[in-house]
Amino acid sequence: MSLPDAFHDIAERVNNWGRWGADDELGTLNLITDEVVREAAACVRTGHRIPLALPLRQDGVQTGMIPGRVNPLHVMVQINQELFGPGTVACSDDAVTMGLQAATHWDALPHVSHSGRLYNGRPADSITAHGGAGFSGMDKVRHVVSRGVLLDVARARGTDRLDGGHAVTPEDLDAAEELARTRVRAGDLVLVRTGQVQVCLAGDRHAYAYPSPGLSIRTPEWFHARDVAAVANDTLTFEVFPPEVEDLWLPVHALDLVEMGMPQGQNWNLEELSTACGEAGRYAFLLAATPEPFTGATGAPVAPVAVL
Repeated sequence: MSLPDAFHDIAERVNNWGRWGADDELGTLNLITDEVVREAAACVRTGHRIPLALPLRQDGVQTGMIPGRVNPLHVMVQINQELFGPGTVACSDDAVTMGLQAATHWDALPHVSHSGRLYNGRPADSITAHGGAGFSGMDKVRHVVSRGVLLDVARARGTDRLDGGHAVTPEDLDAAEELARTRVRAGDLVLVRTGQVQVCLAGDRHAYAYPSPGLSIRTPEWFHARDVAAVANDTLTFEVFPPEVEDLWLPVHALDLVEMGMPQGQNWNLEELSTACGEAGRYAFLLAATPEPFTGATGAPVAPVAVL
């Protein structure tokens, strides 16, 4: 099935190719300027730090639905080994095998392609088996620190968790923005809470994955209009799953990553942050969320921390 005209119409409206030059590999992360970071630092009032990552564990969120995306397999390669002879300091070392998008992560811009193209018009076949992403790989993202804004859609709709299959609309984002009493602005890192991660935390990985609330195909234009730097949420699929348009799979991924050049994140635990923001009555904070710089990677784990 080819992508419908309605998709291409949205793509044309949110397209950022060439906006930061023909050689650009960062996309909307260019919007995080020194001034934006200085203003973000002013959000810190109490110093209260809230971790947003899920644990990296062998019984993590992956169920096999996505081929090759395996939960972390952690092994010890040495245990209390006296490397320099008897009586010397002993060392213990670990190794891990995992999908780079197994748990809390950012998607890099080459994570998806459509019509044979990646962000900024790069050819999709520039991704190779041995080199990975030739352009816009996660190693190009040297730092992600900016103002974070929690758009607590579930709370704004008067519920603790959105129903599976709920498509988060621009109207939902407007309502959450009103709840937050702050307007999303250029360079912000936006976190969209659906409450779906509660299902994962309760131990039901399959129900966490499907059906899932997530972002609607209408939301990329909302983020584009506000010049958002990146978006993350608390679901496995990021966008609503199953898709809102029959047989149109991952259109939000394609619009965000390919057309807009906007990184997106999944499997973020926003529950503690939701409680803290609700109690404090403020939903903006300093957010540090730099991914691991794997060369040529199309995604990478991240351990984000919000500082209120």
